[in-house]
Amino acid sequence: MQALLSVVFALGAAFSNALATVLQRKAALTVPRSQGLRVGLLFDLLRRPVWLGGMLAVVGAAVCQAVALATGPLTVVQPLFVLELPLALMIATVLLHRRLPPRGWVAVTAVVAGLAVALAAASPHGDLTQVAPHRWVLALAVSVGAVVALSLAALRRPEGRARAACLGAATAICYAVTAALMKASTHTLDEDGIVAFFTAWETYAFAAAGVCALFLLENAMQAGPLVASQPALTLGDAAVSLALGITLYEEEVRSGWWLLPQLVGVVLIAAGVLALSRIPLTRTLVAPDESARDTRVPPEDAGR
Repeated sequence: MQALLSVVFALGAAFSNALATVLQRKAALTVPRSQGLRVGLLFDLLRRPVWLGGMLAVVGAAVCQAVALATGPLTVVQPLFVLELPLALMIATVLLHRRLPPRGWVAVTAVVAGLAVALAAASPHGDLTQVAPHRWVLALAVSVGAVVALSLAALRRPEGRARAACLGAATAICYAVTAALMKASTHTLDEDGIVAFFTAWETYAFAAAGVCALFLLENAMQAGPLVASQPALTLGDAAVSLALGITLYEEEVRSGWWLLPQLVGVVLIAAGVLALSRIPLTRTLVAPDESARDTRVPPEDAGR
């Protein structure tokens, strides 16, 4: 029952994040555009109920993710977030009155099927509530080192696919670390109460990691095409979360011949995410600034 609860709340978090993306994009389309930073933008958005709804969805997603991580393995919860992009596109077809082309629905099916196959074959289990300090030191040192290395590699490259992919991978690591730290702090809240929660270092560490992830995400979206950053972000988050779940929380996945269907599932997810990142609706929804750099519109999307 507890495992089912974590899955339900993880799906709720993915849906809430997807809804927030669409609502915030819908609100952004109703305010005056500006080529530079405009102080009044926030005040314009605050008067838009749809934007406020998007912010409520963000809060709801955070609550759902916290509950999911408190009740289930990191190796189950975080991979379910690959559904966020397909869910956002499906919500956008309704709220933004857009149409997802047939190849988009094929890609959505590939992501969902791949995730189902990979999780069923891996069958993650195990869930510690406390992590030894030396494990945190090693995991955080490796993660921070990787983020710094990827960020420096991105800075040494011009705008384009390589830079976007490096920043997307760095963002993925930050998201995975944020989830791992959030899991620890929610266990502290559940076992020791609110005072312990606000005095635990993990609480402030996951907040800092989350801010870092958002900063890197914005830069990844501006660094190059979505087709480079989105697969690195989506697959990287799941992969790093899997590694952290195994090394920090001693979670286990099947090995041996089960690795074959797991690989098949990962390939399906990767192909689906790559295909979705090429769809004009995705670029408009997730990285609207990219449309200014890419004026080519496929025939099936012309006139919309």
